[in-house]
Amino acid sequence: MVVEIPRWTNAKMEIATEEPLNPIKQDTKNGRLRYTPNIFPHKGYIWNYGALPQTWEDPHLKDKSTNCCGDNDPIDVCEIGSKVLSRGDVVHVKILGTLALIDQSETDWKIIAINVNDPEAEKFHDIDDVKKFKPGYLEATVNWFRLYKVPDGKPENKFAFNGEFKNKAFALEVINSAHEHWKEMVMKKCDKGAISCVNVHICDSPFHCTTEEARSLVESIPTPSMSKESSVEEEVWHFLRN
Repeated sequence: MVVEIPRWTNAKMEIATEEPLNPIKQDTKNGRLRYTPNIFPHKGYIWNYGALPQTWEDPHLKDKSTNCCGDNDPIDVCEIGSKVLSRGDVVHVKILGTLALIDQSETDWKIIAINVNDPEAEKFHDIDDVKKFKPGYLEATVNWFRLYKVPDGKPENKFAFNGEFKNKAFALEVINSAHEHWKEMVMKKCDKGAISCVNVHICDSPFHCTTEEARSLVESIPTPSMSKESSVEEEVWHFLRN
């Protein structure tokens, strides 16, 4: 997984799928940086949150399990290990299960996983092990996803399967399917919409670029600047929200 949001933090960081090379950036709304509200009794995200690279939830195809189309993003991952990871970390994880969030009529899978190098990893093999060794964690996960948009005036989120977690085998099927959809996208075999598929690793992809081209692209992007006044305003706003 690629870690976007470390546990206990609030900044809404995410892979910018529509920008070349898909950098991790903080989302904005109405010109302001976005922060996810605290959901009592928790502080920020209750897992290390991120995404599985080389996956894509196709917004043009209905998921056979949920009867809803995909959300046009990589599959999300909730890493439940004992360590707080860092933004941008690329971590090898063990898949344990999945939850099917239905967000604005779109399928938004949440994979439950654990870092294979976590001290507790050897105890976890499937979703039932989470229930056994981390009692209450899955219930808190459902509650968090159900309520996290309510403070912004939105309704509670819904789930497929009545909020029931599916096991490892089911989750792997979901991942494999999303990986196949991703391959079709980067090979230009389907409608990718506004997603940028520029990449340095898939040599036969029509969107392939060289390492030098990628470096030049990164260096050509201006560094964002923020005035002292706007920086202070943002810090105050963040403090008041959290």
